[in-house]
Amino acid sequence: MRSKLYIYAGIAASIVLIVFGVGATYMGIDGRDRVRSELAREQIVGTPDSTIPGQKVDTGSEAQAFANVMRKHTLEATGGLTYAQMDRFLDANGKPTSDEKLAAVDPKTGAPVENGLRNMWVSETALSTALNTAYFAESVATFAIVMGVALLLSGIGFLVLTLRVLAPAISPAKTARGTATTAIPV
Repeated sequence: MRSKLYIYAGIAASIVLIVFGVGATYMGIDGRDRVRSELAREQIVGTPDSTIPGQKVDTGSEAQAFANVMRKHTLEATGGLTYAQMDRFLDANGKPTSDEKLAAVDPKTGAPVENGLRNMWVSETALSTALNTAYFAESVATFAIVMGVALLLSGIGFLVLTLRVLAPAISPAKTARGTATTAIPV
């Protein structure tokens, strides 16, 4: 009776592993394809100073490389300063200041004139975060594919083990008295 339970439990565990393996592999492939199609849809082309000059950015690793180029360009435009290092406003002479009282006033809105280069960082950060998220998503999808294949192979291995090792252990065999034991159908 106990052997029967072990066989059925082994078969059930194997089936669960196989199903999860197939599911994870499918989800990984679908996720990777979705990342790549979404990137391609954006029509991003590598700049001449990037690792993919003139090529469409359509993979996670290309997206990450392009995000690095964007950061480099923004640092060049801002004199090597990051968002946090820059003053928020411009004064009447066009020089950066954090003092709102010293800031020039926009004649149309009456609001202090914002430092446009500092605002460039907001756009760069949003875009590079999206590109780096694409890289991360593709990496997770690849991990899901690898784990799915591992689960699938483990499930097949456990099924083979269950059917080859446990099932024969309770198959008909002669006992010392010459009577046969009952086989459990698999």
